[in-house]
Amino acid sequence: MMTTKYIGKPASRVDGLEKVTGKARYSADFKVEGLTYGFIVSSSIAKGKITSIDSSRALALEGVLQVFTHENVRNLPWFKLRYTDMDAPSGTPFRPFYDNTIRFSMQPVALVIAETFELARYASSLIKVEYDKETYTTSLYKNLSKSFKAPKGKIGYVPPKSRGNADAAYQDAAFKIQAEYKHSAEHHNPMELFSTTAIWDNEKLTVYDKTQGVSNCQFYIGNIFGLAYKDVRIISPYVGGAFGSGLRPQHQLFMAVLAALELKRPVKVGLTRQQMFSFGHRPATLQKLALSASPEGTLESVRHEAYSETSQFENYTEVIVNWSATMYACENVELKYELVKLDTFTPLDMRAPGAVTGVHAMESAMDELAFELKMDPLIFRLKNYTDEDQVNEKPFSSKELVACYREGAEKFGWAARNVEPRSMRDGKNLVGWGVATAAWDANQMPSRAKALLSIDGKLVVSSGTSDIGTGTYTIMTQIAAEILGIAIENVTFKLGDTNLPLAPLEGGSWTAASVGSAVKTVCEDVRKILLKHAVKTKASPFYQYDSTKLQIDSGEIFDPNDSSKGVSVTEIMRLAGVNSIEETSTSGPNPLVGRKYTMNSHAAVFAEVKVDEDLGTVDVTRVVCAVAAGKILNPKTARSQILGGVVWGISKALEEESKLDHQYGRFMNHNLSEYHVPVNKDINDIEVIFVEEKDDVVNPLGVKGVGEIGIIGVAGAIANAVFHATGVRVRNLPITMDKVLQIAEDDRNQVAV
Repeated sequence: MMTTKYIGKPASRVDGLEKVTGKARYSADFKVEGLTYGFIVSSSIAKGKITSIDSSRALALEGVLQVFTHENVRNLPWFKLRYTDMDAPSGTPFRPFYDNTIRFSMQPVALVIAETFELARYASSLIKVEYDKETYTTSLYKNLSKSFKAPKGKIGYVPPKSRGNADAAYQDAAFKIQAEYKHSAEHHNPMELFSTTAIWDNEKLTVYDKTQGVSNCQFYIGNIFGLAYKDVRIISPYVGGAFGSGLRPQHQLFMAVLAALELKRPVKVGLTRQQMFSFGHRPATLQKLALSASPEGTLESVRHEAYSETSQFENYTEVIVNWSATMYACENVELKYELVKLDTFTPLDMRAPGAVTGVHAMESAMDELAFELKMDPLIFRLKNYTDEDQVNEKPFSSKELVACYREGAEKFGWAARNVEPRSMRDGKNLVGWGVATAAWDANQMPSRAKALLSIDGKLVVSSGTSDIGTGTYTIMTQIAAEILGIAIENVTFKLGDTNLPLAPLEGGSWTAASVGSAVKTVCEDVRKILLKHAVKTKASPFYQYDSTKLQIDSGEIFDPNDSSKGVSVTEIMRLAGVNSIEETSTSGPNPLVGRKYTMNSHAAVFAEVKVDEDLGTVDVTRVVCAVAAGKILNPKTARSQILGGVVWGISKALEEESKLDHQYGRFMNHNLSEYHVPVNKDINDIEVIFVEEKDDVVNPLGVKGVGEIGIIGVAGAIANAVFHATGVRVRNLPITMDKVLQIAEDDRNQVAV
């Protein structure tokens, strides 16, 4: 008998065929009769007031249906809470067309609706907008004196906690370092642009949107436009990348719905690549670290301060400094996290928000202190390893980080590393090896799922979650097939629709644990019903059996202790007179477990770089990423997630930077030509290791999620490798050739003096 054990197996993507054949439909691919098109006009200033908008030339064109501005949009709610969403920070959300105030560069100021996209775009160029400019400020570093303590209010944000006396320990320590680290702003730039198609039939609204949370968009639209949630359906079956950019509803959703309700016509509104830079981004951040240790290498104090940008109207927060209090054993830790308000749009969660920023700085500082100690940086980390979360005084539910260090180092060949900088060469290239630790939360959120088993043996499982390319379709299909014991080809998983059971936002690496647990629960419920029919149906070979002794595998119900009997799932349903079995179930975190344990995934990242001694160019030639993330549901899709994270980590370390021109208050490299991301030539050998880790308490599946852990330690490992190669410590990301050469020149001049 074939087995239907699919969890942990490298199944290929169940949605792969639709994607590679072009059958998969994304938000902009849905067409309906009478569709009209919108084009957004963006402000040319960063702050001020609109004094006039002349739309007459645009409206004079045949085929232009309307131009929406703050002057002609009526009946919008004034109460700010009507504009909030499930991922909103504290403050006042941006309200499109609410008034004539300009709060950030490229703010939408008008929406042209026409019969064709080309006409809408051309008509937008005819609209004349005049402004009264006001003084603005967009530089984080010039406004540090105006920083303030980051407030609560955003989902996932936990204020940092200090302990001990870090200042006193630092002053008395034998070895110490202090340094500042800068991170430039970054934009998500997924392949798929944001687009929304809204259809109003005078009773119900149907919306096709690019989003990581259909229920969030339903909530947002219903509140703003006064529609009952049941009358708003959001559909998003495929998402072409998001990485956090789709967590909050973007303004094209608001505008498409606004126009569809007003014109009683279907409306499609999309953003250009340039306009993708008009909303949230990973915030620019300045971090100050001071670490100290004993001569034996015991970490004695950690002081970590972070200053991060936010908008004038919302208080965006990230967990940046907290990681420095949990990753290593240390009795004296002082943490500080403050915000600086700028005249830009509110930042937005981007893959591993906060952690990828804070861990880079902390892991660089750990490397700097190890160098002062003349200690191997891996040995230094192992010496300060902890099995306890000292912040909350709780053990970790599981932590196989030592195995990550061991297996990663062995694969990488770390034992051959010469501790001295500039000691390893390959021709004209200086060779450097760096290491860094990574950690991320292993959360579970409440989720619901539905299962419908038909008498033909087909199972349809559904939940209103999203798949941004992570493999959600596939792993949910695997879970359902194994739990119910039927062939994977007989299982269909549906997602991305508010008509399906409620699921949380697809983010935080919690989807596998959250929705996966709900799928497991609902399939277990269906399984119980099947076995109940098997023991209560007189014609069944298992009539009056103990159902707990029966199993289901490959669509067959059987007693493992008696191979002479068996009956198919479909036959039992026929004998019981049941055409279908339908169940909806809920799964959520156990609060008692959360009080006892801290739950994290962990990783160790090893990187090799080669730096051209004359040009300062940096190539990442090898990366080994060893990950401990509980049970791996699908090694193939999980490896893909880690690979993607490592590639993005390389990009963050060496290339990505949103250049903000403070003269205009605008991101200037708002395209894929000047916003640098890796190409094939930039990426070399990447080895992914999944360390065996069993966790019986984190959630019913024992999974931790791998969406974010793969990126977190990469930039730190690369920065440390660059130092090992060159003796040059670049603390300002991205590490570009000019910084390598300039710092090297400055160091030489300082020595000469």
